[in-house]
Amino acid sequence: MQLTHVDAAAVRAIYERPFPELAFAAMSAHREAFDPLAIQRSTLLSVKTGGCSEDCGYCAQSARRTTHVRPEPLAEIEEVVAAARAAKDGGATRFCMGAAWRGVKDGAPFERVLAMVRAVNELGLESCVTLGSLQPHQAEALRDAGLHYYNHNLDTSREYYPQVVSTHDYDDRLATLSHARSAGLKLCCGGIVGMGESRDDRIALIAELAAMESPPESVPVNLLVPIEGTPLAARASFDPIELMRTIATLRIVLPLSHIRLAAGRAEMSVELQTLCFLLGANSIFSGDRLLTTENAALDSDAALFAALGMYAE
Repeated sequence: MQLTHVDAAAVRAIYERPFPELAFAAMSAHREAFDPLAIQRSTLLSVKTGGCSEDCGYCAQSARRTTHVRPEPLAEIEEVVAAARAAKDGGATRFCMGAAWRGVKDGAPFERVLAMVRAVNELGLESCVTLGSLQPHQAEALRDAGLHYYNHNLDTSREYYPQVVSTHDYDDRLATLSHARSAGLKLCCGGIVGMGESRDDRIALIAELAAMESPPESVPVNLLVPIEGTPLAARASFDPIELMRTIATLRIVLPLSHIRLAAGRAEMSVELQTLCFLLGANSIFSGDRLLTTENAALDSDAALFAALGMYAE
């Protein structure tokens, strides 16, 4: 049952419970709303790679950085359809498309993205896009094209955010989420852990998500993948217990949301992934790549699910 009052103090009281108590509460909340054996699978494709004007400290696609990523033009619809069909054949039920834009600009590229959305829907997949900031009329155009989910992460707490991004602010992100929700789109919104943020920052992010009038239906939890050439390339590894506390707390305060293990899963042990599933994570990205980083392979996912007696829904 979703909490009636969510603030940082309420979230902290959950996050900092003795771990056995936290785990029991999370597993109980998960079983009340979901089949604990089922894992939803999404596939993420970069349809416009590199050359982004923004300075997000974790991202290899910023034009302000020198990384392994080179700018590429917007993909053709046929390429996207082929990738979406392969994702469906691999067991994905949602196909997500990401463009390295500061925000949507009206014109031919946006019209092509709308056509991509329609084509993905025709394959019987749920469609999701992440295109940066949105204006209300653009959110409505995406809705009219049949888009199911709009992804726009908050990344971290309002307080820590300026340490990660300076070219747009927290309220810009909240405004885009509001425009998408007002247009009737479902939200995919989460954050990144391991960027040097404190426990207070993780608690504040969870409180921000849970306090939304209509919380996100999908909440990706990304573990920072340090990328050479980015400001966060030298960040130390993240405490796995803090990751598990984050997952468990999200499950309790957002009992009806899918909680997704997203970026960084390829670096997680099977034991850590298993514990996260037990604590309420019930969605993953499948496929070999996530935009510009490696992802866990399909065969390793299949082997893990078989060993656990779990299945993709």
